[in-house]
Amino acid sequence: MAVKARFYRCEGCGLRFPALEEVGKCPACGGGVVRGGERGLETDAEHPSEPLFPPCSAVLENLRSAWNVGSIFRTADAAGWSHLHLCGITPAPPHPGISKTALGAERCVSWSYHPDAVEVIERLRKEGWTVWVLETGGEPWHPEDPIPEGPFTLVVGNELAGVDPEILSLAHRVVELPMRGCKRSLNVSVAFGVLALGISLRRLTPR
Repeated sequence: MAVKARFYRCEGCGLRFPALEEVGKCPACGGGVVRGGERGLETDAEHPSEPLFPPCSAVLENLRSAWNVGSIFRTADAAGWSHLHLCGITPAPPHPGISKTALGAERCVSWSYHPDAVEVIERLRKEGWTVWVLETGGEPWHPEDPIPEGPFTLVVGNELAGVDPEILSLAHRVVELPMRGCKRSLNVSVAFGVLALGISLRRLTPR
């Protein structure tokens, strides 16, 4: 079924806004609206997944925010990452907060829950995965840096406490994104997106 976005303008307050269905009043002031243009939207069914090989996965260690988890699901799907390990207090599907930002990506990327992230990382290392941790204080990462060639997993940690020191000791490499502002770091889902898409673009081969 085709999905269309419709664009409206309120005759009262002047608000211009989109909607995926017919609307008769402004969501801000309740006034009458004038319908403008519309555009068709690509559906998920029209855009099948293309997972990377060798595979990439992520370990989400004690994230607090379901919205961050949902955003990471959506980015992992876009980047072709194959699996998310949800550990500790990290929210897991089904969860309304995850669905709000994942927009269905939680059904496209496989995931598993584990109470202890350390055990997950020890197992991944034994299975031959290269483990990087994204954490403040690590080596500055740049898009042109060498990336692992085999199976790769990226660990991101709690929004306030960061990554467990025991996990840091297990990592093959600890990296950070260089910051130029007054803040020391990005939101965890944004930081994951920068590194995940950067690595995926490097791994893609020309067609």
